[in-house]
Amino acid sequence: MKKTMKKMAATGLTVGLVLTAALTGCGSKEQTEDYVFRIGTANGSLCLAPLHVAKDLQYFDDEFAEAGIQYELVEIDLQQAADLIASDQIDACVGLAGSLIPQVDSGLDIAFTAGLHTGCTKYYVAQDSDIEDIGDLKGKKIGVPGISDSSVVALKRKLADEGVGVSTTNMEVELIVYNMTDLPLALENGAVDAVALHDPVATTAEEEYGFRKILDLTEDEKFKNEYCCAVYVSTPVVNAHPEAAAAYTKALMKASAYVQANPKEAAALQIENNQCSGDLEHNAKLLQSYNYQPSVSAMKETFQNACRDLLQIGDLQEGRDLEAFTEEHTAQFDNVPDSYVYHEDGTFTAASLEEVQKAAGDQNVAAEVEKETKKDCCEADIAEETKEECCETETAVETEMHSCCE
Repeated sequence: MKKTMKKMAATGLTVGLVLTAALTGCGSKEQTEDYVFRIGTANGSLCLAPLHVAKDLQYFDDEFAEAGIQYELVEIDLQQAADLIASDQIDACVGLAGSLIPQVDSGLDIAFTAGLHTGCTKYYVAQDSDIEDIGDLKGKKIGVPGISDSSVVALKRKLADEGVGVSTTNMEVELIVYNMTDLPLALENGAVDAVALHDPVATTAEEEYGFRKILDLTEDEKFKNEYCCAVYVSTPVVNAHPEAAAAYTKALMKASAYVQANPKEAAALQIENNQCSGDLEHNAKLLQSYNYQPSVSAMKETFQNACRDLLQIGDLQEGRDLEAFTEEHTAQFDNVPDSYVYHEDGTFTAASLEEVQKAAGDQNVAAEVEKETKKDCCEADIAEETKEECCETETAVETEMHSCCE
């Protein structure tokens, strides 16, 4: 692990070893003596855009300074994050909720504090496969990145809905583990009948091999409103240092709202700071395809939904009290709103997820109405003088002109 301590100098540059958060006369709270909140971070993944943006745009600096708490960024292997939490080497991280929930059931003592984005997982078959949907996978070989991977958790939940056995006593599919980057070739060569892939490998494989998608968590009714990537904090830290956990959560939620509003700018930051490789336009398109609108309440609902399904499947301890389990492993803070909206001037507005969704829905409806009611200057039944007026209007507002106006 590589540790990076953060401090804001007067110039605004990130230097030194420790974030000095309390500045006399600046309205900051008094520092929490000696305590340092440790954040697990990593490079290489496009989906980690909020984590990277929170660092690059100094949202971590701002929130921890306001709380008067020191923090440090600890470079880790994300695959080891749960172990590092359990061994008290880090206090918080971000990760795939589907992969973490079974570990929580087995004793991992963390609390989810917010959801960052929905679906980045897709399931494919070969173009000429006779498999049409998820229900057709019964009796088939499925390539997966890991038995405990979030893609497998979601797949089991969906297969169970389709009546396909996924329990230890009635497993009606064969799961075969490959390295993520080897999965496309396994499907192309016929070693498996279907594969589960995370982006950007998923989209790249679809484009390169022409695979046919049979399930996309971004689009599927069951999963499209569930968060795959979540903010989580060690439960003992939530209890002992709630101000630190809240500052961490707010910084990541703001960063996620920024990504939602500015996917191309976020992708550019990742590339410029060597946090993620790839083509800017391609990465920006992928970020834009996910819903990066953060939410506290929807993360709690995601946890409940997943746990309910896993309990029915038999992948959660029998007899689990889901209400108590949810309360124990999700956390809400008085000074953290349900969601944030980013504005062009760099400010944020606190809002409920319902308010954000309604506003987005109203904008989409207005755009559709405008599109449907916009007069086509080239329509045959419009009088010539009206066509001329229409074209003058088109030119005046500098919209994309109809062909007969050019």
